[in-house]
Amino acid sequence: MPNFNRNRLGKAVGTTLAPRSRRSSGGKTVQANWKGGNPTPTVDYLVVAGGGGGSRGFFNGSGGGGGGGGAGGMRSTVTATGGGGSLESALAVSAGSALTVTVGGGGAGNNTGVDNGTVGQNSVFDTITSAGGGGGGNQGRTGAAGGSGGGAGFAAQAGSGGTATPAGQGFAGGDGTTSGYNSGGSGGGGAGAVGATAPEAATFEGPSIGGAGGAGRATSITNSSVTYAGGGGGAAVSGTAAGAGGSGGGGAGGSGTSGSSGTANLGGGGGGGVAQNTGGAGGGGVVIIRYADTFDDAASTTGSPTFTTTGGFKIYKFTGSGTITF
Repeated sequence: MPNFNRNRLGKAVGTTLAPRSRRSSGGKTVQANWKGGNPTPTVDYLVVAGGGGGSRGFFNGSGGGGGGGGAGGMRSTVTATGGGGSLESALAVSAGSALTVTVGGGGAGNNTGVDNGTVGQNSVFDTITSAGGGGGGNQGRTGAAGGSGGGAGFAAQAGSGGTATPAGQGFAGGDGTTSGYNSGGSGGGGAGAVGATAPEAATFEGPSIGGAGGAGRATSITNSSVTYAGGGGGAAVSGTAAGAGGSGGGGAGGSGTSGSSGTANLGGGGGGGVAQNTGGAGGGGVVIIRYADTFDDAASTTGSPTFTTTGGFKIYKFTGSGTITF
Protein backbone atom coordinates (compact mmCIF):
# COMPACT_ATOMS: atom_id res chain seq x y z
CA MET A 1 0.00 0.00 0.00
CA PRO A 2 1.52 3.38 -0.99
CA ASN A 3 2.45 5.97 1.58
CA PHE A 4 1.60 9.64 0.91
CA ASN A 5 3.82 12.66 1.49
CA ARG A 6 2.78 16.23 0.76
CA ASN A 7 4.69 18.64 -1.41
CA ARG A 8 5.18 22.36 -0.66
CA LEU A 9 1.80 23.15 -2.28
CA GLY A 10 0.03 20.80 0.14
CA LYS A 11 -0.82 18.22 -2.51
CA ALA A 12 -0.59 14.53 -1.66
CA VAL A 13 2.09 12.72 -3.64
CA GLY A 14 2.01 8.89 -3.78
CA THR A 15 5.31 7.14 -3.19
CA THR A 16 6.64 3.82 -1.96
CA LEU A 17 9.39 3.86 0.61
CA ALA A 18 12.66 2.16 -0.20
CA PRO A 19 13.70 -0.77 1.95
CA ARG A 20 14.67 0.25 5.48
CA SER A 21 18.38 -0.20 4.83
CA ARG A 22 18.27 2.25 1.90
CA ARG A 23 15.93 5.04 3.05
CA SER A 24 17.33 8.51 2.57
CA SER A 25 17.17 11.62 4.70
CA GLY A 26 18.44 14.97 3.58
CA GLY A 27 20.02 13.43 0.50
CA LYS A 28 21.99 10.86 2.54
CA THR A 29 21.33 7.17 2.70
CA VAL A 30 20.31 5.97 6.15
CA GLN A 31 21.79 2.55 6.86
CA ALA A 32 19.91 -0.19 8.64
CA ASN A 33 19.66 0.21 12.38
CA TRP A 34 20.88 -3.30 13.10
CA LYS A 35 23.94 -5.52 12.82
CA GLY A 36 24.47 -9.24 12.70
CA GLY A 37 22.02 -10.06 9.94
CA ASN A 38 23.99 -13.24 9.18
CA PRO A 39 25.74 -14.39 12.37
CA THR A 40 27.57 -17.71 12.45
CA PRO A 41 25.65 -20.52 14.22
CA THR A 42 28.77 -22.48 15.25
CA VAL A 43 32.50 -21.83 15.70
CA ASP A 44 35.66 -23.92 15.75
CA TYR A 45 38.08 -23.34 18.60
CA LEU A 46 41.50 -24.05 20.05
CA VAL A 47 41.81 -23.59 23.81
CA VAL A 48 45.28 -24.07 25.33
CA ALA A 49 45.92 -23.50 29.03
CA GLY A 50 49.07 -22.16 30.68
CA GLY A 51 51.94 -24.60 31.13
CA GLY A 52 53.19 -25.72 34.52
CA GLY A 53 56.44 -24.42 36.00
CA GLY A 54 59.53 -26.61 36.33
CA SER A 55 61.03 -27.41 39.71
CA ARG A 56 64.57 -26.99 40.91
CA GLY A 57 66.43 -30.03 42.17
CA PHE A 58 68.23 -30.79 45.41
CA PHE A 59 68.80 -28.14 48.07
CA ASN A 60 72.57 -28.01 47.75
CA GLY A 61 75.16 -27.83 45.00
CA SER A 62 75.56 -31.56 44.39
CA GLY A 63 72.04 -32.79 43.87
CA GLY A 64 70.03 -34.19 40.97
CA GLY A 65 67.58 -32.56 38.63
CA GLY A 66 64.10 -31.15 39.03
CA GLY A 67 61.20 -32.32 36.86
CA GLY A 68 59.88 -30.37 33.89
CA GLY A 69 56.45 -28.75 33.98
CA GLY A 70 53.54 -30.29 32.14
CA ALA A 71 52.02 -28.52 29.13
CA GLY A 72 48.71 -26.74 29.42
CA GLY A 73 45.67 -28.78 28.44
CA MET A 74 44.74 -28.56 24.74
CA ARG A 75 41.19 -28.82 23.37
CA SER A 76 40.56 -28.36 19.66
CA THR A 77 38.02 -28.92 16.90
CA VAL A 78 40.57 -28.68 14.06
CA THR A 79 43.28 -31.17 12.98
CA ALA A 80 44.10 -32.62 16.39
CA THR A 81 43.30 -32.28 20.06
CA GLY A 82 45.31 -33.09 23.18
CA GLY A 83 45.65 -36.47 24.83
CA GLY A 84 45.19 -38.53 21.69
CA GLY A 85 41.41 -38.24 21.79
CA SER A 86 38.90 -37.54 19.03
CA LEU A 87 38.39 -34.01 17.76
CA GLU A 88 35.83 -32.02 19.69
CA SER A 89 32.61 -30.72 18.16
CA ALA A 90 32.14 -27.13 17.03
CA LEU A 91 30.51 -24.87 19.63
CA ALA A 92 27.00 -23.57 18.97
CA VAL A 93 26.73 -19.82 19.62
CA SER A 94 23.81 -17.42 19.93
CA ALA A 95 23.69 -13.92 18.44
CA GLY A 96 23.83 -11.10 20.97
CA SER A 97 25.40 -13.04 23.84
CA ALA A 98 28.88 -12.06 25.05
CA LEU A 99 31.03 -15.18 25.43
CA THR A 100 33.83 -15.13 27.99
CA VAL A 101 37.43 -15.79 26.93
CA THR A 102 40.04 -16.43 29.63
CA VAL A 103 43.68 -17.01 28.67
CA GLY A 104 45.60 -18.79 31.41
CA GLY A 105 49.08 -17.73 32.46
CA GLY A 106 52.00 -20.09 32.91
CA GLY A 107 52.94 -21.36 36.35
CA ALA A 108 56.03 -20.02 38.10
CA GLY A 109 59.18 -22.10 38.32
CA ASN A 110 60.17 -23.30 41.78
CA ASN A 111 63.27 -22.07 43.61
CA THR A 112 62.98 -23.79 46.98
CA GLY A 113 64.36 -27.09 48.18
CA VAL A 114 61.00 -28.70 48.85
CA ASP A 115 58.22 -27.46 46.54
CA ASN A 116 57.07 -28.41 43.07
CA GLY A 117 56.70 -25.93 40.24
CA THR A 118 53.43 -24.00 40.18
CA VAL A 119 50.48 -25.38 38.23
CA GLY A 120 49.50 -23.31 35.15
CA GLN A 121 46.22 -21.42 34.95
CA ASN A 122 43.14 -22.67 33.11
CA SER A 123 42.04 -21.21 29.78
CA VAL A 124 38.31 -20.89 29.03
CA PHE A 125 36.11 -20.18 26.02
CA ASP A 126 32.45 -20.06 27.08
CA THR A 127 31.75 -23.65 28.26
CA ILE A 128 35.10 -25.05 27.10
CA THR A 129 37.82 -25.27 29.78
CA SER A 130 41.40 -26.49 29.35
CA ALA A 131 43.29 -27.31 32.55
CA GLY A 132 46.62 -25.72 33.47
CA GLY A 133 49.71 -27.91 33.20
CA GLY A 134 51.06 -29.66 36.30
CA GLY A 135 54.17 -28.37 38.04
CA GLY A 136 57.42 -30.33 37.85
CA GLY A 137 58.46 -32.39 40.88
CA ASN A 138 61.23 -31.55 43.32
CA GLN A 139 63.61 -34.10 44.84
CA GLY A 140 61.64 -37.18 45.82
CA ARG A 141 58.35 -35.67 44.68
CA THR A 142 55.76 -36.76 42.16
CA GLY A 143 54.99 -34.24 39.43
CA ALA A 144 51.70 -32.40 39.89
CA ALA A 145 48.58 -33.33 37.96
CA GLY A 146 47.23 -31.01 35.25
CA GLY A 147 46.15 -30.78 31.64
CA SER A 148 49.44 -32.56 31.07
CA GLY A 149 51.22 -33.84 34.17
CA GLY A 150 54.52 -32.53 35.54
CA GLY A 151 57.63 -34.72 35.43
CA ALA A 152 58.79 -36.29 38.70
CA GLY A 153 61.98 -35.12 40.43
CA PHE A 154 64.98 -37.37 40.94
CA ALA A 155 65.42 -39.88 43.81
CA ALA A 156 63.83 -43.12 44.91
CA GLN A 157 60.82 -41.57 46.60
CA ALA A 158 59.66 -39.57 43.58
CA GLY A 159 57.26 -42.18 42.28
CA SER A 160 55.19 -41.54 39.17
CA GLY A 161 54.85 -38.50 36.98
CA GLY A 162 51.86 -36.22 37.37
CA THR A 163 48.67 -37.50 35.80
CA ALA A 164 46.83 -35.79 32.93
CA THR A 165 43.59 -34.58 34.53
CA PRO A 166 40.94 -34.38 33.16
CA ALA A 167 41.56 -36.98 30.47
CA GLY A 168 41.63 -35.98 26.83
CA GLN A 169 43.73 -32.80 27.08
CA GLY A 170 47.30 -34.12 27.39
CA PHE A 171 49.58 -36.83 28.74
CA ALA A 172 51.28 -37.70 32.02
CA GLY A 173 54.73 -36.59 33.11
CA GLY A 174 57.69 -38.96 33.23
CA ASP A 175 58.16 -41.18 36.29
CA GLY A 176 60.87 -40.60 38.89
CA THR A 177 64.08 -42.59 39.03
CA THR A 178 64.20 -45.51 41.45
CA SER A 179 67.81 -45.22 42.64
CA GLY A 180 68.95 -42.87 45.36
CA TYR A 181 71.71 -41.50 43.18
CA ASN A 182 71.82 -38.02 41.69
CA SER A 183 69.82 -38.74 38.56
CA GLY A 184 68.18 -36.18 36.33
CA GLY A 185 64.60 -34.97 36.56
CA SER A 186 61.94 -36.40 34.25
CA GLY A 187 60.13 -34.54 31.50
CA GLY A 188 56.68 -33.02 31.75
CA GLY A 189 53.88 -34.43 29.65
CA GLY A 190 52.78 -32.79 26.41
CA ALA A 191 49.55 -32.68 24.43
CA GLY A 192 50.89 -35.41 22.13
CA ALA A 193 53.09 -37.67 24.29
CA VAL A 194 54.11 -38.73 27.78
CA GLY A 195 57.17 -37.03 29.28
CA ALA A 196 60.32 -39.16 29.24
CA THR A 197 61.55 -40.77 32.45
CA ALA A 198 65.12 -39.80 33.28
CA PRO A 199 67.66 -42.64 32.94
CA GLU A 200 68.97 -44.15 36.17
CA ALA A 201 72.35 -42.88 37.37
CA ALA A 202 74.79 -45.77 37.69
CA THR A 203 76.65 -44.26 40.64
CA PHE A 204 76.27 -41.35 43.04
CA GLU A 205 78.41 -39.29 40.67
CA GLY A 206 76.12 -39.95 37.74
CA PRO A 207 75.86 -39.66 34.86
CA SER A 208 72.81 -37.50 35.41
CA ILE A 209 70.60 -37.19 32.34
CA GLY A 210 67.26 -35.36 32.20
CA GLY A 211 64.17 -36.78 30.56
CA ALA A 212 62.77 -34.96 27.52
CA GLY A 213 59.43 -33.18 27.64
CA GLY A 214 56.51 -34.81 25.86
CA ALA A 215 55.75 -33.58 22.35
CA GLY A 216 52.87 -31.20 21.67
CA ARG A 217 50.22 -31.44 18.97
CA ALA A 218 49.92 -29.48 15.73
CA THR A 219 46.73 -27.84 14.49
CA SER A 220 45.95 -25.76 11.40
CA ILE A 221 43.16 -23.67 12.91
CA THR A 222 44.93 -20.49 11.70
CA ASN A 223 45.34 -21.95 8.18
CA SER A 224 48.96 -22.83 8.90
CA SER A 225 50.27 -25.68 11.03
CA VAL A 226 51.44 -24.66 14.51
CA THR A 227 52.44 -27.03 17.32
CA TYR A 228 51.19 -26.26 20.83
CA ALA A 229 51.53 -27.60 24.37
CA GLY A 230 54.94 -29.27 24.62
CA GLY A 231 56.20 -30.52 28.00
CA GLY A 232 59.20 -29.08 29.84
CA GLY A 233 62.47 -31.05 29.91
CA GLY A 234 63.95 -32.46 33.12
CA ALA A 235 67.17 -31.03 34.52
CA ALA A 236 70.58 -32.70 34.78
CA VAL A 237 73.74 -32.10 36.82
CA SER A 238 76.33 -29.80 35.25
CA GLY A 239 78.25 -31.32 32.35
CA THR A 240 75.60 -33.87 31.47
CA ALA A 241 72.63 -33.87 29.13
CA ALA A 242 69.48 -32.06 30.23
CA GLY A 243 66.12 -33.03 28.78
CA ALA A 244 65.00 -31.17 25.68
CA GLY A 245 61.70 -29.31 25.76
CA GLY A 246 58.88 -30.96 23.87
CA SER A 247 57.91 -29.57 20.46
CA GLY A 248 55.24 -26.94 20.92
CA GLY A 249 56.95 -24.53 23.27
CA GLY A 250 58.33 -26.76 26.04
CA GLY A 251 61.28 -25.24 27.90
CA ALA A 252 64.54 -27.19 28.04
CA GLY A 253 65.82 -28.48 31.36
CA GLY A 254 68.92 -26.88 32.84
CA SER A 255 72.31 -28.63 32.82
CA GLY A 256 73.71 -27.30 36.06
CA THR A 257 71.64 -24.18 35.43
CA SER A 258 68.10 -22.85 35.68
CA GLY A 259 65.48 -24.34 33.40
CA SER A 260 64.22 -22.50 30.32
CA SER A 261 60.72 -21.04 30.31
CA GLY A 262 57.95 -22.40 28.10
CA THR A 263 57.06 -20.35 25.03
CA ALA A 264 54.40 -17.67 25.50
CA ASN A 265 51.00 -18.42 23.95
CA LEU A 266 51.90 -22.01 23.12
CA GLY A 267 51.21 -23.36 26.62
CA GLY A 268 54.56 -25.17 26.99
CA GLY A 269 55.82 -26.44 30.34
CA GLY A 270 58.89 -24.92 32.00
CA GLY A 271 62.18 -26.84 32.15
CA GLY A 272 63.53 -28.21 35.42
CA GLY A 273 66.47 -26.63 37.25
CA VAL A 274 69.40 -28.12 39.17
CA ALA A 275 70.44 -27.56 42.79
CA GLN A 276 69.94 -23.89 43.64
CA ASN A 277 68.86 -22.95 40.12
CA THR A 278 65.22 -22.10 39.49
CA GLY A 279 62.92 -24.14 37.31
CA GLY A 280 61.61 -22.37 34.21
CA ALA A 281 58.17 -20.75 34.14
CA GLY A 282 55.41 -22.26 32.04
CA GLY A 283 54.30 -20.50 28.87
CA GLY A 284 50.95 -18.72 28.78
CA GLY A 285 48.04 -20.19 26.85
CA VAL A 286 45.93 -19.03 23.90
CA VAL A 287 42.33 -19.12 22.65
CA ILE A 288 41.64 -19.12 18.89
CA ILE A 289 38.14 -18.95 17.38
CA ARG A 290 37.29 -19.37 13.70
CA TYR A 291 34.29 -19.74 11.39
CA ALA A 292 33.47 -19.46 7.69
CA ASP A 293 33.97 -16.01 6.16
CA THR A 294 30.50 -16.15 4.59
CA PHE A 295 29.15 -15.07 7.97
CA ASP A 296 29.29 -11.60 9.57
CA ASP A 297 32.20 -10.31 11.62
CA ALA A 298 31.75 -10.54 15.37
CA ALA A 299 29.49 -7.75 16.59
CA SER A 300 32.02 -6.80 19.29
CA THR A 301 35.10 -8.00 21.14
CA THR A 302 37.09 -6.99 24.21
CA GLY A 303 40.61 -7.97 25.14
CA SER A 304 42.12 -6.88 21.80
CA PRO A 305 42.19 -10.17 19.89
CA THR A 306 44.02 -10.35 16.57
CA PHE A 307 41.53 -10.61 13.68
CA THR A 308 42.42 -12.11 10.30
CA THR A 309 40.55 -13.48 7.30
CA THR A 310 42.36 -16.25 5.44
CA GLY A 311 41.64 -19.52 3.70
CA GLY A 312 37.89 -18.97 3.77
CA PHE A 313 37.75 -18.34 7.52
CA LYS A 314 37.45 -15.44 9.96
CA ILE A 315 39.87 -15.97 12.83
CA TYR A 316 40.05 -14.30 16.26
CA LYS A 317 43.20 -15.01 18.31
CA PHE A 318 43.15 -14.09 22.01
CA THR A 319 46.43 -13.87 23.90
CA GLY A 320 44.74 -12.06 26.78
CA SER A 321 41.34 -12.42 28.40
CA GLY A 322 38.24 -10.72 26.97
CA THR A 323 34.85 -11.40 25.38
CA ILE A 324 33.39 -11.98 21.92
CA THR A 325 29.81 -11.35 20.79
CA PHE A 326 28.35 -12.61 17.51
